[in-house]
Amino acid sequence: MATNKKNMKIIGEASKIPDIQGLADTRNLPINKVGIKDILHPIIIKQRSGNKQSTIAQFNMYVDLPHDFKGTHMSRFVQILNQHEEQITVHSFKEMMEEMCELLEAKSGHIEMSFPYFINKAAPVTKVKSLLDYNVTFIGEIKDNDPTLKVKVLIPVTSLCPCSKKISSYGAHNQRSHVTVTVTINDFIWIEELIDIVEQEASSELYGLLKRPDEKFVTELAYDNPKFVEDMVRDIAVHLDKDERVMEYIVESENFESIHNHSAYAQIHNIKKD
Repeated sequence: MATNKKNMKIIGEASKIPDIQGLADTRNLPINKVGIKDILHPIIIKQRSGNKQSTIAQFNMYVDLPHDFKGTHMSRFVQILNQHEEQITVHSFKEMMEEMCELLEAKSGHIEMSFPYFINKAAPVTKVKSLLDYNVTFIGEIKDNDPTLKVKVLIPVTSLCPCSKKISSYGAHNQRSHVTVTVTINDFIWIEELIDIVEQEASSELYGLLKRPDEKFVTELAYDNPKFVEDMVRDIAVHLDKDERVMEYIVESENFESIHNHSAYAQIHNIKKD
């Protein structure tokens, strides 16, 4: 009984603490985004295989603030994260945005969640397995109860220069490339699906571990499949154009040149028409 009385006393005292954030502001200036940035939080991501992957995500969470409010309640962002730590999917990510706007009484909200995502890949010849990491970001926005979701994945691949192969008596220069695909979706899409599209259109995909027979295979595969940076983005865009789940996309490719002290870069941005 003594403990319950003490808790009730604490709650009663807390209710008397002034809410400074809720005070009126007279400067007549609304704020587009206010919230928390670069907060780390453990998450569990559902994989296409049916398994679940534990990882650490970096969150940015913002809402709008009307002109007549002094501040927002920062602690409520962390409260929302704690309620969704068990598993985050595309669907639960949308739910989290809606909860954020409702809890903070906002008309618009924005959440970014970036995390490393690992795939256990088998080498092409020996089938030895190793993990390869990909950088993934979920970007969610909600305005007037209308949510939109973007999935962004950075996929490292190999590209081999068609010009170098054509003009050289033997050999051709190749390089590691970073292909970044950002899609605005209207239905569920697996992270692995975007990775598959990019890797099949590269000169060769990458692996964490290769034995000598594997190294021979990927070297010759890249030589038989040369790609300019322009080829890379166009070939990937062809796939995304056909996918009805994708409403808008940005495909970028940066080739870290092996014979130059600069990168080659190309981008395609397409907003599909209804």
